[in-house]
Amino acid sequence: MEGMRVLVTGASGFVGSLLAPRLCADGHVVRAFGRDPRRIREALAFSTPNVDAERVEVLSGDALTGEGLDRAMADVEVAYYLIHSMERPPADASPFVERERVAAERFADAAARAGVRRIVYLGGLVPRSEEQHTEATTQRELTSAHLASRVEVENILSAAIADSLALRASIVIGERSRSFRLLVHLVERLPVLTLPAWQRFRTRPIDARDVIEMLVSAATAQPTRRSLDIGGPDTLTYGEMLTRIADLMLVRRPAVRFRVNLTPVAARVAAAIASEDPELVVPLMEGLQCDLLPAEDHADELLGVRLHSFDSAVEHALAEWEQREPLAAR
Repeated sequence: MEGMRVLVTGASGFVGSLLAPRLCADGHVVRAFGRDPRRIREALAFSTPNVDAERVEVLSGDALTGEGLDRAMADVEVAYYLIHSMERPPADASPFVERERVAAERFADAAARAGVRRIVYLGGLVPRSEEQHTEATTQRELTSAHLASRVEVENILSAAIADSLALRASIVIGERSRSFRLLVHLVERLPVLTLPAWQRFRTRPIDARDVIEMLVSAATAQPTRRSLDIGGPDTLTYGEMLTRIADLMLVRRPAVRFRVNLTPVAARVAAAIASEDPELVVPLMEGLQCDLLPAEDHADELLGVRLHSFDSAVEHALAEWEQREPLAAR
């Protein structure tokens, strides 16, 4: 396909830092946007060390305040929105749901002013029954503020640019995925896997490599929906994911299963064990109240991506992890 001018926000993050060089490799002119240009360049060099990160134009700005957005959007055809306000905010900051809404509104307004053709957003799967796959999911139907916020952002972006496309994923398996790193650290540091009641719920984790290829294809795809649920080929409970990760790490971890969730307590304990920020872990675990399964959108076929298995995704992520730092459990 002919090269386009593309904007990638969140380029210092896990997905954005992989996506920007991948778009460059396809001949696109890529611009990265974020609050700290130094962090963006470091993330690009870290994620794809064999690719010339200097080919990515880096602009500073802040979607939350709107600073720099008009400049970043100039002449852009496709804009990737990969911003999620789940880091610990300053003490005087507004709640993350409000920050997500404001940033999305300012980004969407700037994209509309600039004549951007499409916004591509990576959001989260929302709970629904298999027969209830509608565009009208409301915040009241969702089990957590985190998931509700992602749906609200999706709606804001698609309302501003009609041809926008959202990809909805559950757990992404990759070396720098914070959800995956949380699971690995729990396996490493818990001699016995204590699994609350949410361990029985199912999802379809997806390889980060497949997510990147889907995001690349999403720039030009012509789906009939404004959102596509994406997932890997394997349906697993959260408990099964933990035990499979332990097996692939070649460590033995007996499991104890409970019938109660105790989500606020369990999330903070898990955060402490994994050396993670509770501001990240608590919202994630609040969403573990039911199955999170993608609808049968056949996104892999529509976007032309061949999916990796869960075991392949974990093995690849662990191998990349070990190239940079040791795994304590090994």
